[in-house]
Amino acid sequence: MIEPKLIAVLHAIAGAANVYPDVALPGAQAPWITYQQIGGKSPTSLDQKLIDKRNGVFQISVWAKTRPEATRIALQIEDALSLSALQVIPMGAMRSDYELDTKLFGSRQDFSIWDDRL
Repeated sequence: MIEPKLIAVLHAIAGAANVYPDVALPGAQAPWITYQQIGGKSPTSLDQKLIDKRNGVFQISVWAKTRPEATRIALQIEDALSLSALQVIPMGAMRSDYELDTKLFGSRQDFSIWDDRL
């Protein structure tokens, strides 16, 4: 399955306390990483049978106190995913953001990830 392997890669970079599905918990201390499945392909064969693989497009976001820190962590994520057991294709370069309310710098990137269905 994709999620346990993805989470393990992210924990290796940020530690378990700073990785969240969808959104960070209230009061989380930066930097943190969030991941969210935002789509993917439904893998079926020509005879309409599901194959034993699963695809998901995951948006992975980093929020940090400085732009260089957010960029550094985002690049670590891209490198770690490329070297992982997952089949990963970046869906473009990272995008930068700034959150006025929290005064945090963000970097987010989308990845198409394939792995075993179960």
